Parts: sequence; C-alpha cells; structure tokens
Amino acid sequence: MCGLAGIWAPDGLDRGAESALRSMNAALIHRGPDGAGVWVDDLNGIALGHRRLAVVDLSVQGSQPMTSHSGRYVIVLNGEIYNHSALRTAIDNTPMLVSSGKADTRAKCVWRGHSDTETLLTVCETHGVEEALRMSTGMFALAVWDRETCTLSLARDRLGEKPLYYGWCGGALIFGSELKALRAYPGFRAEIDHGALAAYLKYGYVPAPSSIYQGIRKLPQGTLLTLSASNRASEPREYWSFLSCTRDTERYRVDLSVDAAVARLDQLLGDVVEGQMMADVPLGAFLSGGVDSSLIVALMQARGAKQVHSFTIGFDDKRYDESDEAGAVANYLGTNHSLLRVTAEEARAVVSLLPSLYDEPFGDSSQIPTYLVSRMARESVTVALSGDGGDELFCGYNRYRWARRVLAAPTLLRRGATLGLQALTPGQWDCVYNIAEVLLPDAYRVRLPGDKAHKLAGVLSANSIGALYESLVATWSVADGRVLRDSGTTAMLTHWSMFGGSCTPEEIMMAIDTVTYLPDDILCKIDRAAMGVSLETRAPFLDHRVVEFAWKLPMKCKLNAHTGKWLLRKVLSRYLPGNLTSRPKMGFGVPVGDWLRGPLREWGEDLLSEARLEGDGFFHVAPIRQKWCEHQRGTRNWQQHLWIVLMFQAWYAEQSN
Repeated sequence: MCGLAGIWAPDGLDRGAESALRSMNAALIHRGPDGAGVWVDDLNGIALGHRRLAVVDLSVQGSQPMTSHSGRYVIVLNGEIYNHSALRTAIDNTPMLVSSGKADTRAKCVWRGHSDTETLLTVCETHGVEEALRMSTGMFALAVWDRETCTLSLARDRLGEKPLYYGWCGGALIFGSELKALRAYPGFRAEIDHGALAAYLKYGYVPAPSSIYQGIRKLPQGTLLTLSASNRASEPREYWSFLSCTRDTERYRVDLSVDAAVARLDQLLGDVVEGQMMADVPLGAFLSGGVDSSLIVALMQARGAKQVHSFTIGFDDKRYDESDEAGAVANYLGTNHSLLRVTAEEARAVVSLLPSLYDEPFGDSSQIPTYLVSRMARESVTVALSGDGGDELFCGYNRYRWARRVLAAPTLLRRGATLGLQALTPGQWDCVYNIAEVLLPDAYRVRLPGDKAHKLAGVLSANSIGALYESLVATWSVADGRVLRDSGTTAMLTHWSMFGGSCTPEEIMMAIDTVTYLPDDILCKIDRAAMGVSLETRAPFLDHRVVEFAWKLPMKCKLNAHTGKWLLRKVLSRYLPGNLTSRPKMGFGVPVGDWLRGPLREWGEDLLSEARLEGDGFFHVAPIRQKWCEHQRGTRNWQQHLWIVLMFQAWYAEQSN
C-alpha cells in the first residue's frame, strides 16, 4: 500500500519536472513513510514517483518505481496483488515469452525478490497490461510505462478500493493517489467544478469520474486508460464490468440448497480472507460486533496460524457505542482484542484534521470514528482487514428492505401515511419516541427518530425505484430551495435504468450503491482515514469472485423474512452463537448534531457566518442560515445538511490559505 504520482508530457518534460515530481511525491509521505523513489525519462517525457509503505518484501527489491526484467515496462503500484504467489507459480512452470523488439525468445524467470509488484510487472511483460489486470486479484491503482511503444497505462481495481486522480495541466498529464499531489505541481489551477459541488451537496461526496476541480478526474473502478502521443484524448475503458454481473441475473442464478450455499460462501470467503492475510508485517482487523466484521474476524481466526488482533473504539454516548457487542464477539472467538474508549474531546479534535486528510470535500461524519480506529490500530499493526462491502452485496442497508414494500403499497395508503408522518414535527416525533423507548427492547434503538419519520414521508411519495433511491440518499435537494449560486452541470450518479431487466428493486439499489456510494464514500472514507496514519486496509468482501458469486445468488439468500444479509448470518452461525449475530445494523457515527449546538458551535458559526458565505461566493446565505438557526434552537436536527456544507467550507478555507 503506497502512494504514486506522475507526469507525462508527450512534447517533452519541462526543465523542472523532476523537482516537481519530488514535490508531488513528498505530498504523499503519509501513504508511504518507508521509502521514496522517482524514475525520469526526459527523452520520452515521462516521470514516475512512488512513496512506499512496505508490506510484502520489505527489502530494497520491493522498492518502486520498478523496471521489468527485460527493461520494457516501468511501474508504480499502490495496492496489493493477493494471488501473486499463484501467478508466480504459473510463470515458473512456463518459460517466459519475452519480446525484445526483434524476436520473441523464451527464458525462465529469475526473480529479484518476492514482491507482488515484481510479479504483476512480469505478468505485464508476458501477457500485456490489460490481460495482467484481468489475471490479477487485488486492490490497486497503478501507472505502467511501456518503453517500447511509449504508451502510458493508468488502471484502478475492479471495485475502486484505491484512488487515482488525473488531468491535463498545460502540456502535461499529471496523476496521483490524492489531489494534494496534483496541487503540488507548478501551475496547477485549483478551479472549483460547480457541477461537482452540486453533486457533493446532494450526496455528501463527489461522484466519479468528477473531482472537485475542473479538468481533474477520478479514474472509475475497473477501468484502464491507455495514452500515447498519437492518442492523447483516449477515454477509460472497462477491463472488468460490474454491470455485467447484474445483467440477466435470472439466467445465471446458482441453484443451490441453503446448506450448499452456506458451505460455498463459507469456503469462498475463507479462501479470500486467507489470501488477504498475506503480509510480512503485523496484521489485524477492525471489529464492530456487526455481522460483516465479525465474520471476517471469525474466518481470520479459523484460517490463520496466529491469534487475530482485533480493534474497536468505544464512546460514552450509548447511542454510538458498539464496544460491548464487539467485546463479546472478541471474547467468544478468542482474539487479542484492543478497545480504545474515546472521549468526546478526542473525537472533536479530529475535526481540524479532516480538510487535509480527505483532500476533497467529504461529508460523511463517520469519517471521524473511522480515523480514530485506524489510528489506534496503527499503533500495533500495519495492515487491517475490514468488513466493508457486505451491506452492498448482501442487502444490509435498511433502505433496501423498504424498496419493494414502498413501491408495492397502494398510492392512497402511501399518501395517507405521508400526511400522518408530517402531522407531527421532527421534535414532536422525538418526544413520542423517547416516551415509547422505555417499552422497546434495547435492540430497537433509533437515532434521530423525528428526522427519520420525515425522511420516510418523502420516501413514501416516490413513484419509481429511481425516485425512491434519490429520496433515500439525497441530502440537500430542490425542496430545500436554491442553495448554490452556480450549480453548473450537476454530476449525476449512474442511472437506475442501467440495472433493469430481471433485477429486483432491492438489487437495483444495491447495484447503484456498488458503483457510486461504495467507492466514492465508503472506500474513500477508509482509504483516507487509514492511509492518513500509514495503515493498509483490505476488504475481503470486495474480492471480485465474492462479488460475482453474490450476484448469482437469488434474492431470498440476501433478504429473507425481512432479514438482510441472511446468508452471511447463516455462515456466521457456524462460528458464533445466535445471541451474538442477531442484533440489527447500528451504523458508525458520532453525535455531530449535539456538538454543533455545543463545543463546535463557534467553529460552525464562523464557517457559516453571513460574511463568510457571501465572501466565498458559492452558496446563497438564506437557506443555510435558516437551517443553522433552526438547528441551534433545537426545533430541527439538520446535522447532515450542515455537516456537508461545513466540510466544504473548512476544506475551501484550507485550500485558500
């Protein structure tokens, strides 16, 4: 796991290109504190930089940029190739066919070290870059320079675990793992893309392929971009398509009994987890006590030779504390468990780090606990496995379970329910819930019940799966009034109709999340939080073989009797008793709404003051000030709306300094 940066100038590098590259590289030191390297070919206008977090092959033989055995290819890689041992074995069993430009020859590979980077580079040499990507199982962003054809290839892993930004600056294409590397390039124009800002305001993140800056793009998941002097305007193309997993799902459904499906998934996930435990450094796992992380830790404990080191953070506020559940799972599995109980003051102190850490406006407040658990884990390990992806693949989010029932309900019934929910204000609903809570079991705790009741009212008015999805995931909307002064052309999420055919409403929503919310929010969140403390994270659920298997399963294996992640729970029951696997999804958050009325009020007031909003010139003042004042009075809880604007304002203030 590392950071990469590069410059490609087809008409020749500027005299200061190497110095510029070193500055870009230095901006990524947190992603790779163990070493730095640059490779420059002035004649062909290419410069590649790399920051190294040593995980596999800690010797100098694993350093990058790395040149292939024949000298044809040069690579910088951020990520891990989990099947590199199998790829090596295949290469060892078949003499390499190497093209020298004059004639093809066969020779047995003589390895320099045991890094996965060397393995991937050798596969590129024997099979070409695109086929090497298809043959590889892993998470990665990479740049490969072909010295023979003077071709640059940029690629990103299938599900988008690792980031890669790119764009033209003058006569040079610049690229890197984070925007801060691109900003370090001389002459970079940090002009806000107003369409991307509009999308951010709506969803809380900037959806790919846009970035917050004009002219700078994110490489989409599962794509390869190939550029040459004669083809500078090429567009990314898919080498693996998630969309193909969702098409004609009925035709490819696996016909398995429950027991067979459980056994198959158990074996597949176990193999994937075992493969992702590849490391020459200490390794552990995040454990929340929920289904996804508990299953990953259970499989690690079952497949590994050592006791798993698991990590959980806890909070005094019981609405956000999962430490008891995680501790119970850890105790049953026998992990070496670490719990850090975080004070509210410690959590709030992270807020000042967020603009630099996330490097682009990012409005998911669970970024705070994600950073805290990553920081704690880094004190003991260099690699941590997580349960990310389980919700999107196995129907874990509540909104999936609502989809079919909402759309199936009679229109008159939905209208009546909408009026009923809107009859009470959110504050009144909170009071009703607080009274009723004493009669409800603890497992049914609900955060922000009044706001959820009014959100549900908006959901019930939806008349299509697309409208339903938008009503569930959008924050700022047309109903909030015109907020942006210049909205440009809004970057849109993948359209729901792309996932039609035999997909169920739940599957359509899961598919949209997998290509939008998962890479651009969830995976961005964990990548920046973990790499900010030089911690590598791995997500076994996002192995493409697991993804493809999950989409072959009938919906009843994911949602059964209104219970999501049904098959995952069945697998988990092989390792944990039912009382540790039956609690509903809780989420991962902090009481931002309370903080904005208390210790963060002065910070928020400064960023959202009329003078600041007018001076920055992006937002109309009235709708934002209205929500801020209502939030301060306690008549509404606008924490999500306000946090999104605050994170942009804080980010913009830092970029302007």
